[in-house]
Amino acid sequence: MRDGLELAPAEQAKAKLTYPFEDGPKLGEAVDIAHGVKWLRMPLGGALSFINVWAVADGDGWAIVDTGISSAESARAWTAAFKGPLGGKPATRVLVTHMHPDHTGMAGWLSRQYDARLWMSRLEYLTCRTLAADTGREAPPDGIRFFRAAGWDDEALNHYRARFGGFGHGMHALPDSFHRLKDGDFVPIGEHEWRVVVGSGHSPEHACLHCPDLDVFISGDQVLPRISSNVSVHPTEPDADPLTDWLTSLARIKGRVPDTVLVLPAHNDPFFGLHARIDHLISGHERGLARLERLIAEPKRAVDVFHVLFRRKITPYLLGMATGESLAHLNCLITRGRAVRETDADGVDWYRAAC
Repeated sequence: MRDGLELAPAEQAKAKLTYPFEDGPKLGEAVDIAHGVKWLRMPLGGALSFINVWAVADGDGWAIVDTGISSAESARAWTAAFKGPLGGKPATRVLVTHMHPDHTGMAGWLSRQYDARLWMSRLEYLTCRTLAADTGREAPPDGIRFFRAAGWDDEALNHYRARFGGFGHGMHALPDSFHRLKDGDFVPIGEHEWRVVVGSGHSPEHACLHCPDLDVFISGDQVLPRISSNVSVHPTEPDADPLTDWLTSLARIKGRVPDTVLVLPAHNDPFFGLHARIDHLISGHERGLARLERLIAEPKRAVDVFHVLFRRKITPYLLGMATGESLAHLNCLITRGRAVRETDADGVDWYRAAC
């Protein structure tokens, strides 16, 4: 699961969004979004039961945007979709917004099934290949050190060891080559051009797609209407500041994509109100940072700050996500000069306000 944890109650004021579609598509079916654009869903299970994927008319077939997680259920849903609402026409290419398995999982299957090229940004493709290569490996010492520094106990570390290396289980092997998507590119698909608008923070080089002709914006996980995207620090780059990256890229998207667009997110429903949602996301995280700074007037570990950032109980299953997001907020405060980190003799990191 790659959506973010719900923000604390103070951040729950509703942005002014409207949802033009009463019902989403059932598995194997599609809803027409705009001329030549169809909305489909693929099954996920868990807290998020499905992911939205998109088919864009592309000559004699369909350009597919995002693919769902690798599973027999997804394969059946795609087979039914191509036989049914996609009219028996093939996939011409497979575009993936970013690397997470619910987006890339069936990309290899679709690419091989239809001999269709994978289109993806370079950092997303290479990062995905790197993480998939960890499948089946033992948890590395750097990972153990990272989570011990965050305040995890032995039970939590053993849970991490047991679950490590599962990234590749949710995806077919990616194709060995791809077509690169770059920020600012205009990609002709069928009768229209789609501009690549890159965001970061949730993932390294997340490629959103904006079609000015249709006034449609495929936002992937970069902008979601009802949940906040997961923005986390990971053991591979413990000093990263992805929250600053994410907030900065949200502001850039607001400046580049008009508020009139119909937003097509990976989760929840298509909506109008892009700028209001971006403002709401930015202000919510800013308030969370302010609460966090007040809390660390006395030194705290990463595991001690969950209650001021998240509204749900942090179960062992959610501990990794909560830790990653908390560290993202703490590292953001450090970048702003508002917090410092000190490591004790046991290798545990303690954070305190700089003032």
